[in-house]
Amino acid sequence: MACDLHIHTCASDGTDTPFMVVNKAKIAGLRAIAITDHDTVEGVAPALTAARLLSLEVLPGIELSTEEKNKEVHILGYLINLNQKEFLAQLVLFQQERKKRLVKIVDKLQTLGLPVTVAKVEAIAKGKSVGRPHVARTLMEIKAVKNVSEAFEKYLEIGRPAYVPRFKYTPVAAIQLIRLAQGVPVMAHPGLTGLDDLIPDLVKEGLQGLEVVYPGYSPQMVAYYYNLCRTYNLVPTGGSDYHGPEHENKEHLLEVRGSKFEVRSSDRLTHKFAEVTVPYATVQALKDLVRTGN
Repeated sequence: MACDLHIHTCASDGTDTPFMVVNKAKIAGLRAIAITDHDTVEGVAPALTAARLLSLEVLPGIELSTEEKNKEVHILGYLINLNQKEFLAQLVLFQQERKKRLVKIVDKLQTLGLPVTVAKVEAIAKGKSVGRPHVARTLMEIKAVKNVSEAFEKYLEIGRPAYVPRFKYTPVAAIQLIRLAQGVPVMAHPGLTGLDDLIPDLVKEGLQGLEVVYPGYSPQMVAYYYNLCRTYNLVPTGGSDYHGPEHENKEHLLEVRGSKFEVRSSDRLTHKFAEVTVPYATVQALKDLVRTGN
């Protein structure tokens, strides 16, 4: 049965609650999903509770935001231990840094004469993991822009008047943090970041998988990353990167432009729920890594 291993909730920059996500997965006939919110696990516990009621399997996960060579590199973590104290302490630091960045972005928007406040953005965010997409939705609410895409293009992209650099955290550090929490680190959507040359070194540091199937990937990209998984003995994973109905993931579109591959529908990646799935054998492979401690 099919599994979607890349899903976001309102605990980060998604719009659906954990219960809504689990319910959609049940209706879609999925066997398992992974909750992979940005820099937080706040959505995992409620998803696990909902999953028990609906007889669906939920993998505790996360997506850590890192930077290398001035590009974003996202590292997914699967089957993490939600009680690992050092891991949880680091997540608290991430949220503090996100809050600092938000304050700076809001200050810049206010300087531009826009009635945006931290309180407004946090009210829209609902969860603790606040990011630029929440600022974009706030700009939509005050009718400063028509959509998320315009918000990024006009204010929030690199080089735009309200852009603020993110907290610097490296892919290697993210891999080590996930391994510390007994999880399986996987490089998210490598075809969008254009840093495949990092993969051999990241494997040496403990990387255990690549997101091989992803919305917009061409057959050539899928084949290429499957081959890399065979070369480096990595688990090939995949998922929709779902954020909510009609969600437009602007940050990923920016990454697509720097890719060496052609990505289908790169002007608008909708990330529909369960649009991309993998077989349950992928989940089993992840579990085997955790069980053996590799």
